[in-house]
Amino acid sequence: MVKDAEYLLTPWKIGNVEIKNRVVLTSMGGTDLFGWMEMPHFDKDGARFIMEVAKHDVGLLLPGCQPVYNPIMGTWLYKNKKMYRDLAKWMPEFHKTGAKLFIQLTAGFGRSFTVSKMMETLYNNKILNVLSKPIMNLDKITAAPSPSPNRWSDKLPSREMTKKEIEHFIMAFAKSAKLCKDAGVDGIEVHAVHEGYLLDQFTLKYVNKRTDEYGGSLENRYRFAAEIVKAIKKECGADFPVSLRYSVVSKTKGFREGALPGEEYTEVGRDMAESEIAAKYLQDAGYDMLNCDNGTYDAWYWAHPPIYMPENCNLEEVAHIKKFVDIPVVCAGRMSVEAGNEAVKEGKLDAVGFARNFLADPAWFSKYINGEKDDIRPCILCHNGCFNMCHYKGVPNDQDLHDSLHLSRCAVNAEMMQWNKHYIKPTKKPKTVHIVGGGIGGMEAARVLKLRGHNPVIYEKADRLGGTFIAASSESYKGRLRELLAWYIREMDKLGIEVKLNHEVKDLKEFGKDPVIVATGAKPRILKKVPGHERMIEACDYLLGKPVGKRVAVIGGGLTGCEIAYELELTGHEPIIVEMKDDLIAQKGVCLANSSYLREYFAYKKVPVYLETTLKEVKEGSIVCLDKEGREIEIACDDVISSAGYVPSPIAKKGGNIRLIGDCQNVGNLKTVIWSAYEAAMKI
Repeated sequence: MVKDAEYLLTPWKIGNVEIKNRVVLTSMGGTDLFGWMEMPHFDKDGARFIMEVAKHDVGLLLPGCQPVYNPIMGTWLYKNKKMYRDLAKWMPEFHKTGAKLFIQLTAGFGRSFTVSKMMETLYNNKILNVLSKPIMNLDKITAAPSPSPNRWSDKLPSREMTKKEIEHFIMAFAKSAKLCKDAGVDGIEVHAVHEGYLLDQFTLKYVNKRTDEYGGSLENRYRFAAEIVKAIKKECGADFPVSLRYSVVSKTKGFREGALPGEEYTEVGRDMAESEIAAKYLQDAGYDMLNCDNGTYDAWYWAHPPIYMPENCNLEEVAHIKKFVDIPVVCAGRMSVEAGNEAVKEGKLDAVGFARNFLADPAWFSKYINGEKDDIRPCILCHNGCFNMCHYKGVPNDQDLHDSLHLSRCAVNAEMMQWNKHYIKPTKKPKTVHIVGGGIGGMEAARVLKLRGHNPVIYEKADRLGGTFIAASSESYKGRLRELLAWYIREMDKLGIEVKLNHEVKDLKEFGKDPVIVATGAKPRILKKVPGHERMIEACDYLLGKPVGKRVAVIGGGLTGCEIAYELELTGHEPIIVEMKDDLIAQKGVCLANSSYLREYFAYKKVPVYLETTLKEVKEGSIVCLDKEGREIEIACDDVISSAGYVPSPIAKKGGNIRLIGDCQNVGNLKTVIWSAYEAAMKI
């Protein structure tokens, strides 16, 4: 056992329920036992994930949140008795792991419901609105404490919930909890006075403008959450433990506007002074644990920290709130084992929550405590696979429906929650497979091929493996990406995969009829029509160490350009962003938690951002641009970095024995690279 986890491996109690250790799998949408955004049923994929994690030394597991009122088909969770019978049959096998299970029940989303363009159409077309209500009653799903704007859309506002609706929800929590208890579940977690979901919206003064007993005073605003736990205790008994998902501080400046780490601001939600009172009030109402972080949907990066957020970003506030309650307190949100262990040792926390780590590697904690840290496939905090709800100016949630319905997959682990699609099938006809390109895609293909029984050979023209990922992982805050690159290189060595470095393949004919995977990536788009373009520094050249002056113009405000501008600002430069579109990071697949952090960071640091602006000329000491009115703007700068995108760069066409993967086929992100590599390797 490693020393920096020893205090996490001690037992603790929630009420009368003893938990074997202090590591908690916190809830993620898509890991549900009763299905996600579909008719309630016992979900075998969710159960498989939960069981896999339970087998790897985790003490308490919280599956994905279950709406007591299902947005799809408007069904109430307590009405499907069969799935509870199925759960009861499964629970004895789960308990053999020694872990405990709390099912998380939610009242829903209110104004935070992730509205898509399709939903806007359903809501605003009178005929479709009526016809769609039996399937998706958006008026009911998005109802909030008071009329308020939706987080994602200006076209689908929230109406005020009625008292009758509130009472039905309270009853539904109690009935659903009793069915879970009778099925052998160890406890319930109420979701949530947390993250700006519906129950939290009732507590927040900037959302709740009610004048009845559910609005106004602190006691009234927290009444809904208090009545839920009282109803559960009445139905299930005082000894049945009930946890509460709780955001200590809202970190919110207003509708759709969060507060960044270190920023001075006026809190419109729950500040610490209120939280100190509220936490005690909720404990006295009957809650047996607080499962904590910070933030709201308006400050989403606190509850779903991207790689730009500090490690252990919620720990300070959570440790503070523990002083005001007598029940166990858990902290989640980019926690490290070392910091969590130290906090438990010092009595600042009772347990530590982890989530996305288990998608990347369900066995990661077992590996950690067994001294196998280098074998852990790391989560890189990208949200590309697990939570890519995307939003930028002019669109609601710009996420493909397939992604909306299948959360908790993983960019770096193609198998996760896709076991029927991505799996290792041993080959009956081993072949030598030539892989041209030793980036992440090439290495993933080689890894899967080797596990299947083939003999992959990687040809890399550079003197090391990694390809463009070496540049992509170079920024100061991207340690997790560097860990992933190291993991892949280690896998090549462990699996005994033949790697030929400094070997440029110019003609695939040398491989004869052997299968070939081309993983040569993409090349930067050069703005050749722009006078002076040769003065620009290509993004990868900067990332690989080419020096720049103090004031640097970044051409291109997509994710890559914004991350470069972020790195420039962090390292003492003065970045300027020039973007043709009307918003930064106006692209699919980038989670709002990630993109909103960067947009708000640039506003906070007063980084000049020129939207709807086109580069016209690069001069010595300045650039000339055209704004949306066609007017010329000259911007002084010492250097110019080009981040104008990439174009596929295959060395051959696909067909016959040749397969293309990753960016050399279609420019995407790490998820598309890894998944396409896995799929190509499956087909050989």
